[in-house]
Amino acid sequence: MNTTSAYPAKDCVPPQADAVERPTVLVWDAPVRVFHWLMVVCFAGAYATAESETWRLVHVTLGYTMAALVGFRLVWGLIGTRHARFSAFVRGPQAVARYLRGLLRRQPEHHTGHNPAGALAILAILGLTAGIALTGWATFNDLTGEWVAELHEGLANGLLALVGVHIGAVVVTSWLHRENLARAMLTGRKAGAPGQGIRSAWRSVAVVLLTAVLGFWVLQWQGAPQAGGASATLAQAAPTHGDADE
Repeated sequence: MNTTSAYPAKDCVPPQADAVERPTVLVWDAPVRVFHWLMVVCFAGAYATAESETWRLVHVTLGYTMAALVGFRLVWGLIGTRHARFSAFVRGPQAVARYLRGLLRRQPEHHTGHNPAGALAILAILGLTAGIALTGWATFNDLTGEWVAELHEGLANGLLALVGVHIGAVVVTSWLHRENLARAMLTGRKAGAPGQGIRSAWRSVAVVLLTAVLGFWVLQWQGAPQAGGASATLAQAAPTHGDADE
């Protein structure tokens, strides 16, 4: 079904003009929300630790987590709830152009789920994250040349720029639509008619997802080499002065 609900033109005006509290419905299920905020945490942490040898294990762990999260979102985009499925929000270029024209006129179409422009951002984020994870894995395992490491860094910077655009778009569209889209990703509720919501938040799937991520982090932490052990290993591998003279 099309999840678009276009409000009358008088409702598509800036928030200063007679904002009316509209009824809300459950739109974002718990797995989508947990995925979203885990991606925020993982990308922020991975980017912050990218240049640190001390925090290399954290960087790698967060990168692997992001790759797994992308895999989960692709599956959930096929079998998930109504507004989580790609078929519900991925639209063609005409729909994107129409939505952007509405934004410029300050009369944007209201979409209960993702709007067409937001759908492009989601696909781009998933694609860039997959590319970052793949190039990061290849670099970490020394499988390729320096160019892959540079590509990895370039993709990460590209994702950072896209995240900045995404945040700016959320602020602007929240203002134009007169609804807090960031809060909606916390509560799962957005403005909409009763028939446009979903019946279940699927919290059990969200719990499994969060437990799997936290469990993976614990395993990575427990398997981390100790500082003393790492030093001893390096000392054993390094040649002695006597060996060097022979």
